[in-house]
Amino acid sequence: MLIDDVKIKISAGDGGKGAVSFNKNMMSLGPVGGSGGQGGSIYAEGVSDLSALNQFRFKKEILAENGLDGRGQFRDGHDGKDLLLKLPVGTVIHNLTTEDESEIIKIGEQILLASGGRGGKGNFHFRSPTNTSPKKFQFGLPGQSFELRLELKFLADVGFVGLPNVGKSSLLNELTNANSKVANYSFTTLEPNLGVYYELIIADIPGLIEGSATGKGLGIKFLRHIERTKMLFHFISAESPDPEKDYKTIRKELGDYKKPLLAKPEYLFLSKSDAVSEEQSKNALKTLKKINPSAIAISIYDDESLKSVRKILDKIKSEKIASAE
Repeated sequence: MLIDDVKIKISAGDGGKGAVSFNKNMMSLGPVGGSGGQGGSIYAEGVSDLSALNQFRFKKEILAENGLDGRGQFRDGHDGKDLLLKLPVGTVIHNLTTEDESEIIKIGEQILLASGGRGGKGNFHFRSPTNTSPKKFQFGLPGQSFELRLELKFLADVGFVGLPNVGKSSLLNELTNANSKVANYSFTTLEPNLGVYYELIIADIPGLIEGSATGKGLGIKFLRHIERTKMLFHFISAESPDPEKDYKTIRKELGDYKKPLLAKPEYLFLSKSDAVSEEQSKNALKTLKKINPSAIAISIYDDESLKSVRKILDKIKSEKIASAE
């Protein structure tokens, strides 16, 4: 089960208390109370593991170490250890307490989520010519505490979209090293799948249904993963009795969710062309070409059609490399 939206509470460590202590050695009298240690802070770090949010499935409260109290003989308390939360690249961090937002967009990128409290000063720091035996000290300051919502949005180059059971997962498995579960059923899988085609990241978004944009089924949960996908591969099954209606259904859901999704570059494919007669496949493709003249029919059992898909991906890959130079 992929956790891609979770709420947690984080609390950085409190600072340690300063000590009140006096030197008891002859000829060395005076305050020697050490200061408290700094409370541990909490950081987020980007990782490639998209299942990293699963760590918060049952653990909803995250606590960093407190700083230790100061001691006598000028001994400061040890600082609390900082805590590093590993979050998937593409995670949007909503601070529900402050209403701020931040985002993890690179592997290894670190973001400070909550600062540890400062340690209090011991009485040594309050000595003066007029007060050689101060009993004053400071308590440590509390660490920051926030409620966070962690929302994963895939940062994929290509997003596979379409109704359930149109062959998206099968094609992803064929093109990449993914191992998505596939079966001939009319309902959608329950979580997105990712595959890597050379330098390209491909996201197979579970099938959308009519009403997804308004929350029907798991639509909203999946639609957000398309937001930052650079390009869409739209699949219409050759087995569909009305390919044009299927196309319009998905486009309507994309637009109802967020209009900018309709502006993303799109390739249109008639999938599962091997499952119907040649005549039915040709008629369905003819219908799709009225929508997009570059639409092509594909089947995972047809090497030539797979070569056409790979050719498109190679072109996208070349453009990605060129833009990065």
